[in-house]
Amino acid sequence: MSTQVQSPMQELLQTAALPSQAGQVSQAAVPASTFLAVTSIPVGNNPVGLAIAPSSDLYVANSGSANVSVINTTTDTVIGGPIGVGGTPVWLTVAPNGNAYVPNSGSNTVSVINTATNTVIGAPIAVGNQPAVVAAVPGGRVYVTNFAANTVTVIDTTTNTVIGPPINVGAQPVGIAVAPNGNAYVTNRGSNTVTVIDTATDLPIGAPIPVGAQPNFVAIAPNGNAYVANIGSNNVTVINTISNTVVGAPIAVGNQPWGIAVGADGIAYTANRAANSVTVFDTATNTVVGAPVPVGAGPIAVTVAPNNKVYVSNINGNNVSVIQFDPPLTSITPNSGPVAGGTPVTITGTNLTGATVTIGGNPATGVTVNPAGTQITAITPPGAAGPATVTVTTPGGSASLVNGFTYLLPVHATSLVATPALSKLFPPHVYFPFLTATLTDQVTGLPVPGQTILFKIGSNLVGIATTDAQGVARFNETLILTLILANGGYDAEFAGGSTGSAILSPSSDHAGVIEP
Repeated sequence: MSTQVQSPMQELLQTAALPSQAGQVSQAAVPASTFLAVTSIPVGNNPVGLAIAPSSDLYVANSGSANVSVINTTTDTVIGGPIGVGGTPVWLTVAPNGNAYVPNSGSNTVSVINTATNTVIGAPIAVGNQPAVVAAVPGGRVYVTNFAANTVTVIDTTTNTVIGPPINVGAQPVGIAVAPNGNAYVTNRGSNTVTVIDTATDLPIGAPIPVGAQPNFVAIAPNGNAYVANIGSNNVTVINTISNTVVGAPIAVGNQPWGIAVGADGIAYTANRAANSVTVFDTATNTVVGAPVPVGAGPIAVTVAPNNKVYVSNINGNNVSVIQFDPPLTSITPNSGPVAGGTPVTITGTNLTGATVTIGGNPATGVTVNPAGTQITAITPPGAAGPATVTVTTPGGSASLVNGFTYLLPVHATSLVATPALSKLFPPHVYFPFLTATLTDQVTGLPVPGQTILFKIGSNLVGIATTDAQGVARFNETLILTLILANGGYDAEFAGGSTGSAILSPSSDHAGVIEP
């Protein structure tokens, strides 16, 4: 009789059968939003760990092909060839110095990659038995969890050498994350606990914290709490990192959550390996948002890029899924411009990567998006006078600022020329019985028809006329000649107006009296 024993190596990347999980389906909230995995990027064999470099490039550790792929998170394409590392690379990290530290679980080493050149630096660093996860800690160091040694190794990132003895933790440590207070939280998959390490002394603090079954990964939210994904209990435990106590009930997520990440906005994501999905929840309320997002086969890790795209490594699919969300819009500046177009505008919001822009239904030109996906610059197209809706469309959806931009007609100066009143004084006699005023658009040089002209004597309005096709307004002076003579003339006034192509500025003129 022989007994098959699962090796520790197999245990690190494989899930032991759990009778309690048979037929279990986690409960989630009623869908409130729809999220879409819009892209799948082929990488190496059996991808596991994900890490973002200062360039915003994504580094993917391919455990089955012993290399690292690099993805441009703007274009979501693989750049360059794979970077060879040690055997069975798993959950890597990028340190503040820009180097990527890759734990090679199959060769008990850590490889270092210069992310500026995408080349390996020096020889692999020997660590403990079956390193699983690397995380940056204060003081220019990284911690490495050693799954089969129940320890954490400390590496100085300046010299890339191991410093001090290994730190003893619980059974089968995997995930590690550092809270704002500098303490590191290590998930012990084999003992269902989390060990807290003071990174200033490299010593554990207090007793291990009991969590769910098979805790695998941990992430720190902006609120400072630690979120622990428990493979065996299909939930997430929340730890207050000030008191190091569990907060509230576990959050139910998908089946076998192997990975967890929290974005800068406090939205958390779990990679549910047995459900081929990602669960989304809000760390402000610790409640699930919407339905699980379908991704590739065997999602095992998840990370959030600076542009707020979510990347998920699918260990059984040999690819990385990209989740992008509807682009909420905040503002457009300036919010008005001429109908001819050509106004440079800035649109702010989130999830804007890959955006196109229309204003009033017409496409804007020169559209560029900043690396964080929070700001668009564009040039307005021509449009009709009045309010226009600004619509931004990305691979994840679209959003609009209704009547967010107003097209304005250009302002044209005008000139108004009034003709003198003609008369004989003894006795008064009208040679030319009409007062006339001619309105001209000074920009186009053309007469302006259809505009209202006021005729005044002093402060008294004595007549109103409309300009004809030649821009001329006429008013009969016969009955008011005496007043005109007494006042020494009259005034013609244009209060301003508009045509279909311009706003006309006010103008006026004074006309005297002449005797033929």
